[in-house]
Amino acid sequence: MPTKKSAKPAKSSGTIHLKWVRSFICAPVKHKKVVKGLGFTRLNQVIARPDTAAIRGMVAKVPHLVEYVDDAVTVRR
Repeated sequence: MPTKKSAKPAKSSGTIHLKWVRSFICAPVKHKKVVKGLGFTRLNQVIARPDTAAIRGMVAKVPHLVEYVDDAVTVRR
């Protein structure tokens, strides 16, 4: 029998910076939970999160509310 190779976790390249750019008023409850799950507390907030598949998947669910930011000068924790 051939042996199965175990899936290796993807290497994270550090952190990504996210900005909450649009209010989730009138958004579905699932979208509100994703934004809160990412750790946002107020609009236009920039946060740093680990660059993992889980975080990128959450951002992919709400691309109209959250965007990636290159400039990390105003990161709040």
